[in-house]
Order: sequence, then C-alpha cells, then structure tokens
Amino acid sequence: MSPAPLASPDFNAADAFVWHVDPDRLQPVPDVSRVEMSLLVGINRARDTLLENTLQFARGLPANNALLWGARGMGKSSLVKAVHAAVRAQGLGLKIVELQREDLPSVGRLLNLLRESGERFLLFCDDLSFSHDDQHYKSLKAVLDGGIEGRPENVVFYATSNRRHLMPRDMIENERSSAISPSEAVEEKVSLSDRFGLWLGFHPCDQDEYLAMIRGYCDAHGVRIDDDTLRAEAIEWQATRGSRSGRVAWQYFTDLAGRKGVAI
Repeated sequence: MSPAPLASPDFNAADAFVWHVDPDRLQPVPDVSRVEMSLLVGINRARDTLLENTLQFARGLPANNALLWGARGMGKSSLVKAVHAAVRAQGLGLKIVELQREDLPSVGRLLNLLRESGERFLLFCDDLSFSHDDQHYKSLKAVLDGGIEGRPENVVFYATSNRRHLMPRDMIENERSSAISPSEAVEEKVSLSDRFGLWLGFHPCDQDEYLAMIRGYCDAHGVRIDDDTLRAEAIEWQATRGSRSGRVAWQYFTDLAGRKGVAI
C-alpha cells in the first residue's frame, strides 16, 4: 500500500533544486534569484572566507559546514547564492539544493538521494532557527556530523540565521535555571551551532556602506541620479524604516528604479 519508490532525480536538469516532501522530490530551479557578488557591500571578510571554503569543496577538497548569522537584511542568503554562481562561473560542477526548515525531518531521505549521485551539492537552509518546543534540530545533526553514516562526502551544508546559537536566548536561560543539571540541559541546545566549522558574523552597516550599496545598484542597472539627491532620498527612506541594511537599500533602489522607469 505504500507508494512506489521515486525515480532518481535528473541532476542535469538544472544547477539548483528545491526539496519538497509529500511526495519527496527535487524540483529544478532554472532561474535562481540572486545578486551579483560585486554588489554585496560591507561583508568582504565573510565573502572571501565562504568563497574559499566553497571552492575547496567544489574541487573535492575538505570543507566545513557554514553558519551565517547576524543582522537581518545584510546579505546572508544573497551571499550563499552569489558564491554558488561564482563557483559555477569558474567551471566547477556544484549544485545547490534548498531545504526548508519545516522539512528537516526528511533530511535523511534527501541525503540518501544526494549520496548516490556523482555530483557535489551545497545544501542550503535559509532562516534557520528553532522555537521552544521545536524538535527539528535533532534531525539537523545528521546533516552536520551525527550518525554512523555521517554527512555524505559530496554534500556541504550552509545555513543562515539571525541567532548565533539557533535557539532563543530565553530558552537557553530557562533550561539553565530549571534543569537538574543546567550545563547538560544547555549543552544539547548549544552544541548544534558548534557543529558548524565556519561561523560568519554579519553586522549592521554604516551610512557610507548603505549609500555605496545603492550607488552600486544604480550603476549596475543604469539608473541615473546625482549623488546629492540619492543621499537625501536614501537617508530619508532609511529613517522612515527605522533601520539601515542591505535589504532596505534594495527596497529604496526598487522604488527609485520604478520612478525612473527602469526595469530591473
């Protein structure tokens, strides 16, 4: 009565895939939504480290799983997608597979599919975090270095999160205060982020970086505006948003391009 096993995916169909369940399948993504790496401002150290790690992996050399954590809207997921494109541009065969946090319990089945392929895969989970009663984090340990099989040699895992330890701080503090053995209670929660070999921090940008982001978008897409007008409008835009980040810079640029009649 169980469904027949799914046929092996055609990994030649695309360079990017999204993992879905019910039924299990890898959906090809012919056109990935991404930003050019040269347009990512203020994250040079994280960019260089992640690119070098990914190049090592694509060349068949040892590489670490990576956790990109920190300020929202500062290009964490954009960097992962840009790095994948940069590696592909160097002629290296690397596929990217996006996995939703809600589908982590199925990750073992996904790894079995990827393990059987001769391709190399960047497994990507965006906005990874866990709530108080969330047990999905236990499934993630199999991707990192848990289990007797371990992570397949042809898979590396990159995740983005606003939290360094993936768990809410009050959850960790509550475990510490109420458990019989506080250190052991916290250990299981915090050990998950320790399994990432690379921790890359992203921090809020300053005003000069914010303006440089917008100027870069304008130059790349042919939107013409003088520096004084751009500065005044961009600062007013970020003031109304109450924050300054790469995401806010892109949102202002989108508005500007629309007003200038430029398609992006």
